[in-house]
Amino acid sequence: MKVEQIALKQERLTQLKTSLDNKYDLELEKAIEKIKENNAKIVCIQLPDGIKQYADEIRDILEKETGATIGIWMGSCWGACDTPQDLKSLNVDLLIQWGHSPWKWKYWEE
Repeated sequence: MKVEQIALKQERLTQLKTSLDNKYDLELEKAIEKIKENNAKIVCIQLPDGIKQYADEIRDILEKETGATIGIWMGSCWGACDTPQDLKSLNVDLLIQWGHSPWKWKYWEE
């Protein structure tokens, strides 16, 4: 790739990240940190239907920032208990799930 193409791709990814951050609180920095912290080489991301339209952009950002290979789980995502069953056979090092609603710990304490 030429230097100009690399610079344009990096600029595009920065713009996409800003755009996604303005629409959703995806905590991409936290995901990047977890991938690096776990030294994960193959990562599966699982998104709810409403966010799947941004899957390619999320994958591109995570791959650029971590160097990991990011796979997109296109099956269901109905909550934390709905994990893909075949991840071991795919040699996935880390699963990252996103949801639409924040987890409210205080709710259970009230």
